[in-house]
Amino acid sequence: MRAKGTSARRVRSTLMLNQRSSGDPVLRVAVIVIAVTLGFGALKLAADIFAPMVLGIVAAVILSPVTEVFERWGLPTGLASAIVLVLGISGLAILIVLIEPVVWRVIEELPSIKWELRAIIEEFRTLVRGLDAVNREVEEALGTEAESGGEGEGGPNPMPTVSGTLYLAPVVVAQVLIFGGTLFFFLLTRKGIYQWSARWIGDSSDTAIILNRFTTAERLVARYFLTISIVNAVLGTVLGTALALIGLPGPIIWGVSAALLNFILYAGPMVVVAGLLLAGVIAFEGLMILAPAAIFLTINMIEAQFVTPAMVGKHVAVNPLLVFVSLVIGLWIWGPIGGVVAIPVLVIVLVMLDIFDVDNDVDEKTVETLS
Repeated sequence: MRAKGTSARRVRSTLMLNQRSSGDPVLRVAVIVIAVTLGFGALKLAADIFAPMVLGIVAAVILSPVTEVFERWGLPTGLASAIVLVLGISGLAILIVLIEPVVWRVIEELPSIKWELRAIIEEFRTLVRGLDAVNREVEEALGTEAESGGEGEGGPNPMPTVSGTLYLAPVVVAQVLIFGGTLFFFLLTRKGIYQWSARWIGDSSDTAIILNRFTTAERLVARYFLTISIVNAVLGTVLGTALALIGLPGPIIWGVSAALLNFILYAGPMVVVAGLLLAGVIAFEGLMILAPAAIFLTINMIEAQFVTPAMVGKHVAVNPLLVFVSLVIGLWIWGPIGGVVAIPVLVIVLVMLDIFDVDNDVDEKTVETLS
């Protein structure tokens, strides 16, 4: 009897210890940190799969209003989703066609950029001739490519090789198929996904509220992306016109590049500024080398401080630190794709957590359709 009583007390003490441990906030935080770390690690390791998949989901959320328009016209959901898929793939193809001249132009200008930078460094060296240590570091960094012209057998070849292109082709094709499949099937079944997610997240009394948040997130992301697309198109047009007025070669290419890169907050404009500085070095002399970058910075400042806040509205205002952190994490995990999807994903998460001060009233027809 004494042994049975001792074992029972041990069981009770073990249960009490487990309950205390499960209620310990430090342990909960540690488990959350471990889970988040493992989650980010898995997303980074499987970037070839998850990046196009998340991009497809974000694109489907953005294009969902177009699908609803087709459905209101009497088209079946499958046909409407297929039409939107064709339109989305066509839009990406057009973007690729627009980007291709930029890439080849940069590749062609690499030798000129290198020698212009070398000339600037040489001028700088004449000003700091007394600093022998700095001169030696510059000479070691530049090497002996000045005598060989940088095009010898050991020189770097900026042109992509055929074998490298063939090696990357299957990966690119697979990612395009993953993106297209995710976009189509999410558009086709998104109402069922919202319904299942609402029932899984909350109980029956919370289903309508959660469905309401899904529709609010969908509407806000679509509105945000449409507004940003219009703003970036205007920014690219204004920049291209201004660069044409000062005589910078390829103003249309720079305008298109600025419009596309401006979708990646902070990092995109920095890339444009760096590129325009190099373009100014190649095309102009004196203080005019700063003119292209200064023009873009002025236009971008006006856009970021006045135009975008006025058009997007105060309801979608996000903490800048939160935006910066999400962009850094997105770029680290998935590169440019992560930079593009970071803000829409952040907006969706904040809406689902009921952070934004938005009108969450959705008409009864919408809730009935989803449920």
